[in-house]
Amino acid sequence: MYSESEKLLTGRKKALWEDFLAKAALKPDEDLDQTVTVWDEGEIIATGSRKGNLLKCIAVDPARQGEGLTATVLTELKQEAFREEHEKLFLYTKPRNKMLFQPLFFYPVAQTDAVLLMESTRNGIQNFLTGLEADPPKAGKVGCIVMNADPFTLGHQYLTETAAAQCDRLYIFVLSEDKGTFSAEDRMRLVKAGTAHLKNVTVYPTGPYLISSATFPKYFLKDRETAQREHYVLDLAVFTKWFVPHFGITHRFAGTEPTCAVTGGYNRAMEEILPQAGVEFVEIRRKQELDAAISASTVRREMQAGNLEALKKLVPESTYQCIVNKIQR
Repeated sequence: MYSESEKLLTGRKKALWEDFLAKAALKPDEDLDQTVTVWDEGEIIATGSRKGNLLKCIAVDPARQGEGLTATVLTELKQEAFREEHEKLFLYTKPRNKMLFQPLFFYPVAQTDAVLLMESTRNGIQNFLTGLEADPPKAGKVGCIVMNADPFTLGHQYLTETAAAQCDRLYIFVLSEDKGTFSAEDRMRLVKAGTAHLKNVTVYPTGPYLISSATFPKYFLKDRETAQREHYVLDLAVFTKWFVPHFGITHRFAGTEPTCAVTGGYNRAMEEILPQAGVEFVEIRRKQELDAAISASTVRREMQAGNLEALKKLVPESTYQCIVNKIQR
């Protein structure tokens, strides 16, 4: 018996790996940085993969359960992740596997009927939230907006101003992942600049916990529609279990979504799920410009085209200056 760690599986190894995952009711994921396979007599008996700090596609031959193979796979994945300076790791699995991973120092964050999200740091999400001090009042009407703001537009500003006018305190959580045109650091700075005139607004990062890669449970769900639905539900499970009580959130605001089916579906999920946790969902009609709702995607298109005149009508001055600096680099 031996193990291998590779960045990319090809040929026969890839075919055997895909077949092994299929027998475990898992779908192969092509977006990987590392795959560990454990072999015995030419057959895979355990495997696990990683993308960044997210562990995926972990499976063990049922006939070899109890041999410590999950620990073997996780150890190799962790070692490489730590070499890449990922301090905190996440994995999602099926809820029935919780007792398999807890002895290996993974701790539950939240779960749905189909998905369990775990992290490698004990009390990780509690410690993260403790570092985000809740501003008074932690009573009255406490609102929340979660946004990517790639970049922050006049539409985001209008949504924030409208929500802030209805709240004693409004928290804006800006996605921390660096997967868009603007870095997490730039997006945080632009949201803060664009909302600085609103004295009851506080801007915080989401960390890895809201609408992140760690809440995209695609690889073991049978179809895209089911996976997307579980993403909504899991993300809202994290939000209602941890963020809502910590900040005393009573309302969550979002803009209407006339074009993007994914964001529109997320709004409908919030409309259904949040009231069950005592949170009112408020959908605010999007601000219009150039005969359409203002969107970050429109801003990015105009930015790519170098259309500065159009951009002036779509973003606050602070965002406009950031875009000009980007174009001139």
